Amino acid sequence: MKYRKVGDILIDEGLISQVQLETALQTQKKQGGRLGNVLIKLGYVTEEQIIVALSKQLGIPYVTLASGKLDPSKDDNLQELIPYDFALRNVCLPLSRTISSLTVAMFDPTDLLLMDNLRKITGCDINPIIAPRSDILKAIEQFYGKEKIIQDAIQEIHADEKKKVEETPHEVREIHSEELSLDKVIARAEEAPVVKLVDLIIHQAIQERVSDIHIEPQRDKLVLRYRIDGVLYEMPPPSASLHLPLVSRIKILSKMDIAEKRLPQDGGFNVRINDKIIDLRVSSLPTIYGEKIVIRILDKSRVPLDLSKIGYLGPELEMIKKGLAAPYGLIFLTGPTGSGKSTSLYAALNQILSPKKNIMTAEDPVEYRLDGVNQVQVKPDIGLSFAQTLRSFLRQDPDIILVGEVRDLETSEICLKAALTGHLVMSTLHTNDALSAIARMVDMGVPHYLLASAIRLIIAQRLVRRLCPSCKEAYEVKRKEVSGYTLNCDIAYKAKGCEECSFIGYKGRTLIAEVVLVDDDLRDMIYRKATMREMLPLVRSKGTMTLLESGLKRVEEGVTSVEEILSSAMA
Repeated sequence: MKYRKVGDILIDEGLISQVQLETALQTQKKQGGRLGNVLIKLGYVTEEQIIVALSKQLGIPYVTLASGKLDPSKDDNLQELIPYDFALRNVCLPLSRTISSLTVAMFDPTDLLLMDNLRKITGCDINPIIAPRSDILKAIEQFYGKEKIIQDAIQEIHADEKKKVEETPHEVREIHSEELSLDKVIARAEEAPVVKLVDLIIHQAIQERVSDIHIEPQRDKLVLRYRIDGVLYEMPPPSASLHLPLVSRIKILSKMDIAEKRLPQDGGFNVRINDKIIDLRVSSLPTIYGEKIVIRILDKSRVPLDLSKIGYLGPELEMIKKGLAAPYGLIFLTGPTGSGKSTSLYAALNQILSPKKNIMTAEDPVEYRLDGVNQVQVKPDIGLSFAQTLRSFLRQDPDIILVGEVRDLETSEICLKAALTGHLVMSTLHTNDALSAIARMVDMGVPHYLLASAIRLIIAQRLVRRLCPSCKEAYEVKRKEVSGYTLNCDIAYKAKGCEECSFIGYKGRTLIAEVVLVDDDLRDMIYRKATMREMLPLVRSKGTMTLLESGLKRVEEGVTSVEEILSSAMA
């Protein structure tokens, strides 16, 4: 059979043109890398199309998770032949074994180093098959089992601890762990089992869509909790004796001072998983039982900075786009902590991003890095406050200014001044609904007449959990009234729980919103110092839905449950 190049196969299949192939080859010469990866980056083909072409080129079978052919044999002790960490690191999965042959699913069977390593660690001839990277990673997690992996790591550490105790003289054992020298603490934190445990805790959290990891010392135990879709869940915890090495390992990674245990500290680091860079923000807090660690996971790939994709309904989206089209004025996003304000603010900024505009942001901290935007990290401890940063912005010829949060009168006055002198200013406030933003600004000391002239758009929002599409359960709606509002559907859905959602019943989140577009009528009411009760009928007549109404629309669409909306919109 004549050997065919991948590029030729893709041309024969009609997936790329000769011109595109030549462009990719030129790019490959300049930047290096495999041709397939270059074609994917250029947007000419998908990963799956490259894999299928490789399958045809090499005469190797192509399988997917959906086909059911990525299910390893349970009777061949495959997990002992290829350990979990090796499988994950190299994106390969053992499927079956004969006397001297091992069938392995892999993303890139042309990786000769991987093939050689597999032969060495298994002692078998390798029979490769091709599968998509994402399918192999899912199959790896299903086969090895996340909780078992962490428990194995914990047991390995316990065995290591027992061995050390047995080999240590009795008088030395009596020294309390807190009195260990700094060198010994660092050495213990860098031991392979501790390193492996920290890596597994972080990796499992990322795979489970966790936003925060909590490591909490109690009187006689260590608690490990993951926040998933806004709710904390307890996980199988390590032994309390592992608290010090775990905390030390995380602090070393975060470039924090491991000798300082009396004061709170902040740090961070990033990890690369599946060619994605994920930022981890770490905070330590001294408690009466030792330091508590919280790791915030910022996986940018999970958050689309696209207004049309983050959950706004059609009418809400139209009002937001009208507000963003204003050449100047104030735009506020409101809601409690954890309501997605920052993400929505970035998505709004992304909507109006243009090389023709000078966009500047003052943030604490900078959560998303945007090309074409001048972003400043506020540092109050050295005098670089929001107010000081904003004063500097006004001398930098800005068109659009984003302020992380309006916290005081000084910041609000500068924002107001900027908005009234031809700049579009976007920021957040902590209020329960949209119209309360007006009252909050007035409470800070902003005059009604200036606020009426400046404000253009107010968005209040909450995050609500999505029902798992694989297991949500339909039921007949008997009570049409929900807190005074009518539910316009006969069938609604409730949470059930399945393996796909880890038996929670919910998977992922969307938002509910209250959008107020400030027009002349509302501006006149603000100027006349009207109360919120007086303004509400006006904004509702203009198309604004309350948070509860917006939520019930999601219930009618089958996106979430009545219980979830009531717990979020009524909070």
